[in-house]
Amino acid sequence: MTPTSFRLLPNGHPTEGMGPSDMTAAECFTSDNKTETNHTFFQTEDESILTGVWECAPCLEEIEAYPVHEMMTIISGVLTVTNGDGSAETYTAGDSFYIAKGAKVTWHIKETLRKFYMIAA
Repeated sequence: MTPTSFRLLPNGHPTEGMGPSDMTAAECFTSDNKTETNHTFFQTEDESILTGVWECAPCLEEIEAYPVHEMMTIISGVLTVTNGDGSAETYTAGDSFYIAKGAKVTWHIKETLRKFYMIAA
């Protein structure tokens, strides 16, 4: 049975930690470090709703249409999101923000980023 409430842990699963992830294309990483990890705490059967913790090394990615609705809270690291109109916002530990599905953004992780996420596809 899927739990109806649970705690999101910043280090992933309490005993297994986090596993490999491949959301970021190799050519987008901006250093030799290409580490990306994730732990999904909850997902619906059709994967239309997901929540978990994700970490990624510095990278720069231009996204023509953000693939999902996503709310995030930064645990550590630095991320700058530049919108299609050129406006930019930098997020650091403790900041929560939202990106709408279809938004044109440039995603620039300047320091290894760890975040909690809630995705609605």
